[in-house]
Amino acid sequence: MTALETASRAIRSVSQRLSDANDCFSRTINSVMPKGLYARALLIIIVPMVVLQSVIAFVFLERHWNTVTRRLSAAVVQDISALIDVYQTYPQDRDRAQIRRIAQERLGLVVDFLPVSEMPVPGPRPFFSLLDQTLSVQLRQRIGRPFWIDTVGRSSLVEIRVRLDDAVLRVFAERSAAYASNSEIFLFWMLGTSLVLITVAVLFLRNQIRPILRLADAAENFGKGRDEPNYRPRGAREVRRAAQAFIEMKTRIERSFDQRTAMLAGVSHDLRTILTRFKLEMALIGDSPEIEAMKKDVDEMARMLEAYLAFARGDGGEQAAPTDIAALIDEVRGAAERDGRNATATFTGSPVVTVKPAAFKRCLGNLVSNAARFARTIALTGQRDHRWLIITVDDDGPGIPPAMREEVFKPFLRLDDARNQDEGGTGLGLAIARDIARSHGGDIMLGDSPMGGLRAIVRIPV
Repeated sequence: MTALETASRAIRSVSQRLSDANDCFSRTINSVMPKGLYARALLIIIVPMVVLQSVIAFVFLERHWNTVTRRLSAAVVQDISALIDVYQTYPQDRDRAQIRRIAQERLGLVVDFLPVSEMPVPGPRPFFSLLDQTLSVQLRQRIGRPFWIDTVGRSSLVEIRVRLDDAVLRVFAERSAAYASNSEIFLFWMLGTSLVLITVAVLFLRNQIRPILRLADAAENFGKGRDEPNYRPRGAREVRRAAQAFIEMKTRIERSFDQRTAMLAGVSHDLRTILTRFKLEMALIGDSPEIEAMKKDVDEMARMLEAYLAFARGDGGEQAAPTDIAALIDEVRGAAERDGRNATATFTGSPVVTVKPAAFKRCLGNLVSNAARFARTIALTGQRDHRWLIITVDDDGPGIPPAMREEVFKPFLRLDDARNQDEGGTGLGLAIARDIARSHGGDIMLGDSPMGGLRAIVRIPV
């Protein structure tokens, strides 16, 4: 292996590791980020503004505080230096009362003189104490004598000790005289402006997001077969364009359905007229074995025509309405029992769901009729939660092989063992049932039943 190949493998290995790390980081970020457009838009607007405001405010105020604190500390150290010069230059009374009075009345300092032995050993300095650092620099530059300071021992006072030739000068100064801290003002300003920004962003985004949510609701209701009569395009120009495109699409789909229904209604009328003439002519001819066979063929053609029209017509423009699904399932169960089948029905959850009652009953009726032709026992089970209405139809018949479970939903498909023939033998029973379920925004799946036969699962959103 050459050095070039080794280097190439190493580069590929590093690149793969970086790619895996980037994927892991992306998954982590996606898992903690909000999923809704409203929350994401708020983050996009608020986070950069707050970060920029925080950085600018911190840089400006920090520089301002540093400058003011340095000036104040320098003034206090200058006062202490003046007191030292006065003490060393001019004669003092025995108890040094005059210099104490001058410091108290003129400079606002509490001064005391201690023995030289009262000079403490310098301790560790606070790491983030701006006052401690500034005072130390000023004392070192302006006085140049050994000193000791305590900026954390008392909350409102700062203690400074300076060793003189024959004593230790102890000074108590107000913290506010040497240090400028407006942390509470900074925090109040930051929180106040952030709340104002958040309030404006929330009010603005709520009005911008509402038309998108209404468009989503209208599309969802249309997919479930529910009408949305009062929907109008609102919001920004792009949202209005999307809403207008949805309305035009909805209009085209409805127009296509209406045209198909009108065309089939015309075909139905013409074909029924011909079939009626056939029946009249056969009635005039008289009774014979051949005529009886022809009558059966005509009746079969009539049933097939009705099945074709029912499939093409779909729900026939029926409007969705709140429906007691438990009562509807019980009606379907009663119809199966009248056909001589053992049928049971159970339902759990709130039974009232907005569906197209006649169409949905026909969907379940087709499934139960399909089961009744091949089984003796049928079990209907319904359950409803906050998202879905699920109804299962189980039977003890021969079932359908897994490879054919999607094929049987194709219109006009007739397989001897497929169990999809309706009463007219047109192969539309399951196709009509799935078409109705999908018009409600749901679907029908087939599987194995615990009873040994076929299980049909109807699931629609509520």
